[in-house]
Amino acid sequence: MTRATWVLSATTVVGFAVATWLYFDNRALHAELAAKAPAKPAAPAEKLAAARTGDPWSFTRPPGAKPASGPAPSLPDQKDESRLDRRQRRQQEFAAMFGRLDGETEDEYRARIVPMIKAGLLVPRQKLDEMRKQVEEKAGVTADQSKKLDKAFDKIYADAIDYTNKAVADGVLSPYERNVAGWLDYAGGLGGILSDANQQIGQILSPQQVSTIRASGFEWGEYLGVNAPWENLHAPPPQH
Repeated sequence: MTRATWVLSATTVVGFAVATWLYFDNRALHAELAAKAPAKPAAPAEKLAAARTGDPWSFTRPPGAKPASGPAPSLPDQKDESRLDRRQRRQQEFAAMFGRLDGETEDEYRARIVPMIKAGLLVPRQKLDEMRKQVEEKAGVTADQSKKLDKAFDKIYADAIDYTNKAVADGVLSPYERNVAGWLDYAGGLGGILSDANQQIGQILSPQQVSTIRASGFEWGEYLGVNAPWENLHAPPPQH
């Protein structure tokens, strides 16, 4: 397993943030496409009613109602949004969701965010736990070996969470600004922590077991990245 696999698979906290960013991006794209879509042509019955009365609103009036007078209501002209404006707006939305609200305490922040993280990781964790059981059975991993793996992973998890909390406190990972360089620095440092897990797995499992698990398509890096207790992360500092 390469170092790159560990880095890309285990940075779930970054992936979670990026996924949310893409959600806002996708929502904005749908809105933009809807605004540019051609107007729906009027149905024949609607055209016929408008032709009879000379009133283009006639198909919306209940029977017996007086014809509408005056100009038809219209929505205000929408101001075109540049890419930079749209990016800034999405950053503000992201900060409002994952940043500390004005006067929000650590406990209040966690009460708001932790359920979201748990919900987002629930299904992936269940699927990967089941996959691990299957590949361990296929590779002949004993119950004692599996317990040793769990113990080794606990240390990896603790180191990864401590490292991430420091990155958040230092502003390397910040919900308030777009810091791609910081994300990359963080991912590189986390890769150094998690690469040690590969060595520990090799000390617990036999080369044949490691090879069998790798050939099955199961990735320990993906498993560790999803199962790390990201819900234990500290709240980011308040925005200044």
